[in-house]
Amino acid sequence: MKIEKRWIVSFLLIAAVSILGLFWPEAENDAATLSKFISEDHIIGADVAWLLTSSSLVLLMTPGLSFFYGGMVGKKNVISTMLQSFICLGLVTIIWVVVGFSLAFGDPLGFTIDGQFYSVIGNPFTYPFLDHVGKLPHHQLASTVPFMLFALFQMKFAIITPAIITGSFAERVRFISYLFFISLFVIFIYTPLCHSVWYPTGVIGSYFGVKDFAGGTVVHMSAGFAALAGVLVLGKRRNSEHIPTNIPFVLLGTGMLWFGWFGFNAGSALGATGDAAMAFATTTIASAAAMLTWIFFDRLNGRKVSALGACVGAVVGLVAITPAAGYVSISQSIFFGFITSIVSNSLLNWKVMKRFDDTLDVFACHGVGGIMGMILTAIFAKGENASLLHGGWSVFSHHMIALVIVSAFTFFGALLLYKVVNLFIPLRVNEEAEKIGLDLSQHDEKFH
Repeated sequence: MKIEKRWIVSFLLIAAVSILGLFWPEAENDAATLSKFISEDHIIGADVAWLLTSSSLVLLMTPGLSFFYGGMVGKKNVISTMLQSFICLGLVTIIWVVVGFSLAFGDPLGFTIDGQFYSVIGNPFTYPFLDHVGKLPHHQLASTVPFMLFALFQMKFAIITPAIITGSFAERVRFISYLFFISLFVIFIYTPLCHSVWYPTGVIGSYFGVKDFAGGTVVHMSAGFAALAGVLVLGKRRNSEHIPTNIPFVLLGTGMLWFGWFGFNAGSALGATGDAAMAFATTTIASAAAMLTWIFFDRLNGRKVSALGACVGAVVGLVAITPAAGYVSISQSIFFGFITSIVSNSLLNWKVMKRFDDTLDVFACHGVGGIMGMILTAIFAKGENASLLHGGWSVFSHHMIALVIVSAFTFFGALLLYKVVNLFIPLRVNEEAEKIGLDLSQHDEKFH
């Protein structure tokens, strides 16, 4: 059997990382490193317990997403679609450990404006192989839990973000090309965006004042615009009409996502606090409102109430409330779910969008949900100079400028990465492979 060079290269890369990690010297904690941390006496047991639980919940979301997507595609592509989400648990974990966490939360690299320093990315040599990341809390990033726990919690966000993208080009992407793309995506798009929004000196969070409680901008907007770029690069499927294979899979996946989202949003309080309780509440209430709005809006437009529609609506509500989960009231969270569900549903069913073959409507759900979440957060978020209602038009305009910058960065950045990967390995499978389905052509497996 002839083995393609691309697979040999892939194997050699993981082998090199494994061996490098084995012999990587454990760095000593010098004075500069120790100054970042505080003693274990500051650790709060309840915060540790909640963040351990939240990390587990967020991890569960990726298998949940695989069921959510897998049930929606045609029967010949169920396994391949599910695997594209599931494989992120392995690939992104290794990237995060080796260099991703350093790029996202390492020593800040950036520029100075009017004497104030703003950063855009972390130094990749700050925490390689999670060096210096251990039991001590970090005084800036997570002061009541071990820094290792913070790193692992954030890793789960990095895992699910590229997994979300997969729904847009399902049924036609080459698996090895996809692996290379998501590797580049995590390194060159996710980590700088994560740092810019969530690091204390990050330019989007500190200069523009953008509020993103749990990842509406970092996760959902980045995934949504990368999905749109993928649709444009890969083009339409040969047969874009299909009947979802397994609606019970979609229901199961939605339940797992909803359950895991409590860790996603409430866990982002980084402790067992009142903010966590409020985020927990707004998360489920916004999703409930969006689910009901979706099915009623479908019926008003002459479409039957469907289990698929209820599931998509619930997820759209979860996406919308994510950036604002800890910043808004219960009544406002209902509005978040209601209005975002209408906007997303309308775009999904807009004739113009039918020209693009976004297989599982990732942009209409996650991209638009993230955009709406960011806009609504910029209007309603509580706190000094946090939003239009609590800071005025200047604060709101800063959010909108940041929205345009993030949209452009993620869309054109992803477009470039697709083009780069396609130069070396074709992104799209050939016509015959697409015809027989990716389950057989890519993995020699079959869904029964």
